Amino acid sequence: MSWRVGMAFAALCVIWGFPYFFIKLALVEIPPVGVAWARIALGAAVLLPVAWKRGALRAARLHKGAVCAFAFAELVGPFLLISLGERWVSSSLAAILIATVPLAVLVLSPLFGLREPLGARRLAGLIVGFVGVVTLLGLDSVGGPLGWVGVACLMVATVGYALGSLIIQRHLSSIDELGAVAASLGVATVVLLPAAAWSAPGSPPSLLVLASLVVLGVMCTALALMLYFFLIAQIGAARAAVVTYVNPAVAALLGVMVLHESFGPGSALGLALILLGSWLATHRARNA
Repeated sequence: MSWRVGMAFAALCVIWGFPYFFIKLALVEIPPVGVAWARIALGAAVLLPVAWKRGALRAARLHKGAVCAFAFAELVGPFLLISLGERWVSSSLAAILIATVPLAVLVLSPLFGLREPLGARRLAGLIVGFVGVVTLLGLDSVGGPLGWVGVACLMVATVGYALGSLIIQRHLSSIDELGAVAASLGVATVVLLPAAAWSAPGSPPSLLVLASLVVLGVMCTALALMLYFFLIAQIGAARAAVVTYVNPAVAALLGVMVLHESFGPGSALGLALILLGSWLATHRARNA
């Protein structure tokens, strides 16, 4: 692994631990679809002019089907579902559930013609990861029916993230990541605009909420997606998704220290099993 890949990997590990905290702050005053649209629109506002000036959008137009598919799978669906799910579950639980993305990538990769041998180690990883999810949801109680709705939203978002990663590897890894990211953000901005406008709050958000949206849009969306495209082009979707190993630790730390969320034994054990399972399932053995 080159130093550039290592630096990008380390940065993304930390950056994608932040969104769950800032989403929780923004949801105090803005509905979920508004939070999702704002971070996407801000990311598009940052990247589209740069991509246009560099001529990076021309290549993206030649792959408009894949760009639109990525926009729905990675942006429209997950961003909205995570914001919706965090109305009823903690930011730390949200991050832990999203940590199952590497497992979902491994399961779905054959649908994209990206087949890798499923040996005993990887099979064990899938089983351990699944047990981790069951442990997480079984030992730390989810708060009533709406809590389970939140969990369902996050699990569907996980599938969307996995599909988005595979779309990049299969169809978009050969083009300029700036153009692909900017075009995808533009598509997602247009798609979510009507719902965001309809549900817009009646009064201007506070400075704290506005600052949270800026962090979500510029750092956690625009910058993070460019890093993610770069990583997938270098090391593949399954291994790039391993950034989610560290994300829950960052999110849990912020949730417990700032938002005073609980992090019980079920969360700790479930997280450990999910991360172990993901590591086993995505590790490239010498004979694999």
